[in-house]
Amino acid sequence: MKNLNICIDIDGTITDPYYWLDSANKYFNKNLKPEDVITYEINEIMGVTVEEYFEFYEIHGEEIHLNALAREDAAYIIRDLAKVHNIFYVTAREEKMSKATQKWFEEHKLPKAPIYFIGGHYKVDKAKELDCHIFIEDRYENAKELALAGIDVLLFDCYYNRLPLLPGITRINNWLDVKKEVKNYEATLSEETA
Repeated sequence: MKNLNICIDIDGTITDPYYWLDSANKYFNKNLKPEDVITYEINEIMGVTVEEYFEFYEIHGEEIHLNALAREDAAYIIRDLAKVHNIFYVTAREEKMSKATQKWFEEHKLPKAPIYFIGGHYKVDKAKELDCHIFIEDRYENAKELALAGIDVLLFDCYYNRLPLLPGITRINNWLDVKKEVKNYEATLSEETA
């Protein structure tokens, strides 16, 4: 079996997608629930300007990332995948969040692998550079760009990404689905090389 190159986003993919909501609600004096988060842009959800959101993130970003909840089974399944495949973490977080991110990874027993801090949402170039076979993501726009570039995407279902899927994007609900879809991908590759 061929070793796959699997790229994994962090926020909303390894972490719970709404882990930032309590902090944002307190800061902006709102009472929103996960089902109210129907777009990826937090400033739009909160009804504030981009500048106001960045001010909030500048103050609370590190604390929010350190206190993030992990998705169920994420660490276990990523460790399992890392035994066979090449794992790369590719995040829109900025480099200044690297210490908080690495501390959180250690606390949640995620396998060591390169972490690429892109500092923006466009991940296609990094995925191509890493010869990515499967990209695990939660942001619809990222999934669309990756799929259009010929990269298979597993898109975690969230209230904010329920839009029509393009070929190459598979909607998943949890990390057990990830494990199943990677097995399916392995089987397809085996058939193609047989």
